[in-house]
Amino acid sequence: MSVTSSPQLKANQRHSALVRISHWITVISFLALLITGGEIVISHPRFYWGETGNSGTQPLFKIPIPASRDTVPSGYNYVMPDQNGWSRYLHFEAAWVLVLTGLVYVVASLLNSHFRKNLLPSPADRNWGAFRAVFAKYLRRAPPDPAESQTYNVVQRTAYLVVIFILFPLVIWTGLALSPAFDSAVPAAVNLLGGRQSARTFHFFISGFLVFFLIVHVTMIALAGFWSRMRAMITGRANVSSEHP
Repeated sequence: MSVTSSPQLKANQRHSALVRISHWITVISFLALLITGGEIVISHPRFYWGETGNSGTQPLFKIPIPASRDTVPSGYNYVMPDQNGWSRYLHFEAAWVLVLTGLVYVVASLLNSHFRKNLLPSPADRNWGAFRAVFAKYLRRAPPDPAESQTYNVVQRTAYLVVIFILFPLVIWTGLALSPAFDSAVPAAVNLLGGRQSARTFHFFISGFLVFFLIVHVTMIALAGFWSRMRAMITGRANVSSEHP
């Protein structure tokens, strides 16, 4: 007669110290950028195309909110509190923290093969069928596979690579293009975007894509098990079930 016990949990290494530290620095920096960026937009919620744009210029589009400056026409008869000074300073500082953290993460991840081992989709998953299978599972609200506590699926891997190698470089480029010093030093990089005001418009939309990614990312963590995923990103270890005879 054989006796079986219930599945037990064992802790396996999930995230390296590099991934965890860079993740939390990025989270703090991005939240600071999001808050301060919102304050900067409130100071002038109008967007233009080209090199120049001001209160007397026809905007490409505008956000229907009151501005924090009475010189900016917004259609409202009152202005928001002006927080433009500290928000620009903190935005600049948080941006450089994010850039330096990203550089350390990318260089270290290339050297230790983190991208190849953990983020690059396997050859078998580089097809639309693999993506459809993951999305179908999401739509069915099926519970995550036990393997997902130790690795990422193809959709997650692709999303992380797009954020790391496309969206973050673009948001950094467009952010730098707003600096007069950068414009003077590398005018071709600004002209390629269509001018400083075009860069600001691009910066706004790319930031929006990053916010969308953040919302989806947090939602997926909540659906997969918020506290277990948070514990893994803090301690580096994930609990997985194991059967013992």
